[in-house]
Amino acid sequence: MSRGDEPGLGLNPAPDLAPGPELERVAVLSDIHGVLPALEAVLAEPEVLAAERIVLTGDITAGPQPAEVLDLLYRQGDRVLWIAGNADRELVEYRRGERVEIPDPIAPYAAGRLTEDQVEFLASLPRTLTLRVRGLGDVLFCHATPRDDEEVVLVDSRPDRWAEVFDGVADSVRTVVCGHTHMPYARLAHGRLVVNPGSVGMPYGRAGAHWCLLGPGVDLRVTPYDVPRAIARLTAECAYGGIAEWADHFLNARATDADALRVFGPRDGRGA
Repeated sequence: MSRGDEPGLGLNPAPDLAPGPELERVAVLSDIHGVLPALEAVLAEPEVLAAERIVLTGDITAGPQPAEVLDLLYRQGDRVLWIAGNADRELVEYRRGERVEIPDPIAPYAAGRLTEDQVEFLASLPRTLTLRVRGLGDVLFCHATPRDDEEVVLVDSRPDRWAEVFDGVADSVRTVVCGHTHMPYARLAHGRLVVNPGSVGMPYGRAGAHWCLLGPGVDLRVTPYDVPRAIARLTAECAYGGIAEWADHFLNARATDADALRVFGPRDGRGA
């Protein structure tokens, strides 16, 4: 399939400039992973509809319906501010011939579903973004950490680890919002509030589409939706060979939070 007229491809993905005017409400959506039914459910939430900005903290497309997810997000217009995740970068590198494989089994399928314009759009996305949000001050948004799109930090990561990943972050930044590990949390680290909204499309530990609302505090949210119906829809609409098993595993959150912590824990350097 080749299309060159996707709405919104002229959007400027917004580099990380000065924070700008203070915002009252910001909705944060992370790790959508190409799951259109989950994204539709979150975008229909009244608080998301009313938010001044919707920030996407990466891993938008690596999943069963990448082009459809991008199309829906484009239609939200300039309210959406985009950040690339490691999975988005990997799709771009794969399509450009800069890598011959991707660890995620569904990712090559997702890469093949993107148009050339969509690939170029993903390649143009910034890695960080800073906004000023009421009650939270200057908020830095990133995918994994402010300095790297694959580093792992967790709710129980040691203080020295947080000091490492905060190195170089401006003193004015009092809140850091990240994604990547698909598990929601909010914690203090070296006087900064760290927030992970969890995953819209591939949650670990609890089914539903996870996201958060910022301003004046932090409200971690989960939007329930009809998971069996969504699995049936993905199975009917997605040509990926293992889509039924993929959808059952991820939309039902078959991986528990304990499972995820066992896998991710060694990657935050805690054993060093």
